[in-house]
Amino acid sequence: MKKKIILTIGDGLGDRPCKELDYMTPLEYAHTPNLDRLAKTGATGIMDLIGPGIPLGTDIGHMILFGYAQEDYPGRGPIEASGAGLSLEPGDVAFRCNFATVDEAFNVIDRRAGRIRENTHILANSLDGMEIDGVKILFKEATEHRAVLILRGEGLSANITDSDPKKIDGNTKYKEVLSTDGKADSIYTANILNKFLLEANKILKDHQVNKERIDNGKLPANFILTRGAGIMPNIPKITEKLNFKASCVAAEGTVLGVARLAGFNPVSHEEMTGNIDTNIELKAKKVIEELEHSDFVALNLKCPDLMGHDGKPKKKAEAIELFDQLIGNILEYKPENTIIAIAADHSTPCEKKEHSGDPVPILINGPGVRRDNVERFNEIDCGHGGLGRIKGHEFIWTLYDYLELIKKEGN
Repeated sequence: MKKKIILTIGDGLGDRPCKELDYMTPLEYAHTPNLDRLAKTGATGIMDLIGPGIPLGTDIGHMILFGYAQEDYPGRGPIEASGAGLSLEPGDVAFRCNFATVDEAFNVIDRRAGRIRENTHILANSLDGMEIDGVKILFKEATEHRAVLILRGEGLSANITDSDPKKIDGNTKYKEVLSTDGKADSIYTANILNKFLLEANKILKDHQVNKERIDNGKLPANFILTRGAGIMPNIPKITEKLNFKASCVAAEGTVLGVARLAGFNPVSHEEMTGNIDTNIELKAKKVIEELEHSDFVALNLKCPDLMGHDGKPKKKAEAIELFDQLIGNILEYKPENTIIAIAADHSTPCEKKEHSGDPVPILINGPGVRRDNVERFNEIDCGHGGLGRIKGHEFIWTLYDYLELIKKEGN
C-alpha cells in the first residue's frame, strides 16, 4: 500500500539551556511521552534549515520544509498576501501593511490604529480596485490591524523602502517610499506607492467607519503603513512539480500563505488559534480528514515560538507538552500506512527572545523507517540519531522519497 506522510511542525521548537530549568532546554524539561515513544521506534537527527548558525524566519523556514530552495524566497509581502487569500501573478509586488493613525501633518500617532479589529474589511474594500497610472491596486484586510497590498502592472520592482517608520516618538512622520537601487522601475514603483498612500489617506480619513471610531473615543484607521516589499517570482507549485496532493493545517497566516504558494490545500478554523488556547482535538481531526484525500499533510503549532519570543522557559515547556498531546491525538487515529515526521522551522531560544541559527531536532517514524538507538526527542539526544545532522532540503527530500516522488539518478 502506498505510504502517506504527516509532517508536524513545532514552530520555534528548538532552544538553548535555560537556568530556570536547571540548564535544560524546554524540550528536555517537558513531559513528552508521545514524542519519546516515536523517537524510540523511529529515526532521529538534527537539522539546519539552511546552514549552521543561520537564523531564518517562519516564512522561509516553511518554504524549505515544503520543498523550496533559499533562492525561491519571494519576500514576506507575497507570502502574507497569499495567506490573506489573494492570488498572485508573476511580477506582482506585494506588501505587508498596517492600518495606522496619523495627524494632519502625517505624524504617526499609532502604528496599529489602536489595534483595530472591527470593520477592517469595510475599510479595505474602499481601497481595493483602485488604479494609479495604469497600475491596479489590490488591497485586503488580514488579522486585526494588519492588511496586504498588491501592485499589479508592467515594469514594477520590489527594490523600494518601507513607509513604516517602525519606531515612533510622537513626532515621527511616515517614511516617503524611495528606490533602493536608483533604477527606473523601482523609482516608478516608489512613485506609485507614494501616490497610493496619500490617496488612501484621503479616502480613509472621511470614511464612516472612522467617523464612528472617533465618536466612540477610538483612534481612526486613516493611513496605511507598508513594509516587506516582494515581487512574485515565477516559481512552480511543488505539488504540481512533483505531482502529489498536499494539505496544511495551521492558524498562522504566514504558514497558510506559504502553503498556498506551494499548492497545499490550506485548512484553518477560528478555534485553531496560534496560541496555547488552540483546539488541539480539532487540529488532529482536521489532519486525519485531510489525509483521506492528500498524500502529504503538514501541521503547524505556533505557541512554542510565541513563548520563546516572550522569554518564558516554563511556558514554552507547557506549549511543547501541548504539542506532544496534539501528536498523541493524531497517533490515535493515524492510518497504518502513514509515516509521521516531526520538525521545526527554526529555534527560538528564550534567552534571546528571537530566532537563532541553532539546529532543530527531527524525527521520522512509520512503516519502512529504519530505527536508531535514541530514546528521547530533544535537541541533545537527537544529535546522536541515525539521520545525522542534515539540511532542510535533505530532510524534506527524504520524506518525499518515502512517497516515491523523487526520480532516480543515473540508469
